[in-house]
Amino acid sequence: MNSFLGQLKVLTGNANRLLAKDVCKHLGAELIDSEVTHFSDGEIAVNIKETVRGADVFIIQPTHEPVNDNLMELLIMIDACKRASAGRINAVIPYYGYARQDRKTKPREPITAKLVANLIEKAGADRAVLMDLHAGQIQGYFDIPVDHLSAIKHLAEYFKSLNLNDVVVVSPDLGGVTRARNFANELDAPIAIIEKRRPKPNVSEVMNVIGDVEGKTCILVDDIIDTAGTICHAAEYLTEKGGAKKVYGCATHGVLSGPAIERLISSKLEEFIITDTIPLNIGNVTDKIKVVSIADQLAKAIERIHNNESISSIFD
Repeated sequence: MNSFLGQLKVLTGNANRLLAKDVCKHLGAELIDSEVTHFSDGEIAVNIKETVRGADVFIIQPTHEPVNDNLMELLIMIDACKRASAGRINAVIPYYGYARQDRKTKPREPITAKLVANLIEKAGADRAVLMDLHAGQIQGYFDIPVDHLSAIKHLAEYFKSLNLNDVVVVSPDLGGVTRARNFANELDAPIAIIEKRRPKPNVSEVMNVIGDVEGKTCILVDDIIDTAGTICHAAEYLTEKGGAKKVYGCATHGVLSGPAIERLISSKLEEFIITDTIPLNIGNVTDKIKVVSIADQLAKAIERIHNNESISSIFD
């Protein structure tokens, strides 16, 4: 495809090549022939094997584990395209690493979400395309245009296909109420909220449930699942103390670090649904953990950005 910005070209690193290939299938395009390897000392080497001069380049690269390697790959690919005279460089980051440090909560604490935004801009990106940021205000950390996409519709469509009855959408914390409300609107369902406290990182304690969940089918909705402690504890609380009939869980980004897989498999959750923003090792996919793809949504956004069309229709 061509616009006045030049030919559309898609580039990817090693973070999630399968997602990039799926996006290209929806676009009817081919990935740029490139290699991202390492020198013997661990430094990253990028070799783009075809011209990008004057092209509208979209670099698809989530920054999950190994976070620093994936982030450096993104920055180096941006720099390589800039120095190769690309017409426009669009950083498509399905999962934005370092997003959970988005403000200072104690003295001498960094704001890494802002630091990463600065690095992406300084490397030479002209635009960023992000998916379900941990905190919406991170968009404002960039001084370049940002398109913030959401996987809510894709996740909701999966649950619509299950034809569940007496559904209540549950936010696992007070900060996720807006997300839960948007999800509930897709299912025309009420919401409930879990009040919890977090005594230290990756540890949470349920204190109360605000809303009626007794005898209901609950769907816990979150943006990121890391160690899965919060969602598993919430599912246990909803069934054993809240009287919920069944509990499902979903999230856009399945970081799934440490004991997360084992926790999810042995939890009270009927199913746990994530998207493919972060690749899931095939050996970790069980009947309880399912993946829905957001490749078509990314492709629609890329096509509309390339053609200078509004992407708001994606959310209609």
